[in-house]
Amino acid sequence: MGRIILGVSGSIAAYKSADIASQLTKLGHSVTAVMTTDAREFVTPLVLQTLSKNPVVTGLYDEKDSWRPGHIQLADEAELILLAPATAHLIANLTCGLAPDVLTAICLAARAPFLIAPAMNGKMWQHPATQRNVATLKDWHYNFIGPDEGMLSCGYEGVGRLWPVEGIVERAHTMLSNTKGPTP
Repeated sequence: MGRIILGVSGSIAAYKSADIASQLTKLGHSVTAVMTTDAREFVTPLVLQTLSKNPVVTGLYDEKDSWRPGHIQLADEAELILLAPATAHLIANLTCGLAPDVLTAICLAARAPFLIAPAMNGKMWQHPATQRNVATLKDWHYNFIGPDEGMLSCGYEGVGRLWPVEGIVERAHTMLSNTKGPTP
């Protein structure tokens, strides 16, 4: 089975990352959750640590036991980077090559395939800047799943919901079962 970095950014859908981590772990994958500061407003590291059975990374300076930068080691060992949920902010940072946190630093250093599951307000998803960023990442061979349509947490109906957990898990599992695929 594969080594997965589960990147969790600050969306209300972050609570669903716990189910994603649990299901992928049950399938035999090694899941390491990496959380942004904003993600910790929606789900705690302890939840993801318990369900993934691995320590959760929340900052660049988490490593204390080695001289090696832990975020680079995680990037090197990853066989899939799964960003679920991925906010407009995270997508923009990836597109611009910015690394203001541990998650984006890992993403910039990783050579594994990416699976990005966006979750945001529909107006944010449809904004030309977000659509340009998504198109750029797709040109770089990043894979996307979703977003889905339906009632959004902001009260609007439309596109922007996180893709159903089972679909995200299935796609991640399939990507790992196939060849290691194209890398960005």
